Amino acid sequence: MARYEHLPIYKAAMDFGVYLEGMVHNFSRYHKYTTGQELRNLAREIIKLIIRANSSRDKSDTLSELVIQCEMLKTMLFFAKETKAIQSFKAFQYASGLAVLLCRQSEGWLKSSRKGPNRQPPGRKGGSAGAP
Repeated sequence: MARYEHLPIYKAAMDFGVYLEGMVHNFSRYHKYTTGQELRNLAREIIKLIIRANSSRDKSDTLSELVIQCEMLKTMLFFAKETKAIQSFKAFQYASGLAVLLCRQSEGWLKSSRKGPNRQPPGRKGGSAGAP
């Protein structure tokens, strides 16, 4: 199984998930078991998708799902703010910053995986090693 603990996106997803757990703990009872549960589930699903993508040979489908889940998480976070589930603007600001970071990293990973494994280093035009 491939290692994933070193990935920056994994670290960001874990930081977000841990922060979200504390944030949802402070939600009112009404929001904690509806919007809060949805946010927590999305955060856990993102972590699972990162592990799955890192372990698979063909990452494209899993990374596409990761991008979608990150966008859903970001949208649900804004929904939580609009419905006043998140009381503190500072908490929302920090959480949305982490969510945007996750979205950017997942999109970047997907983009780099679509370039393919046969990428040439800069300055190399192909051919065999040692050929002029």
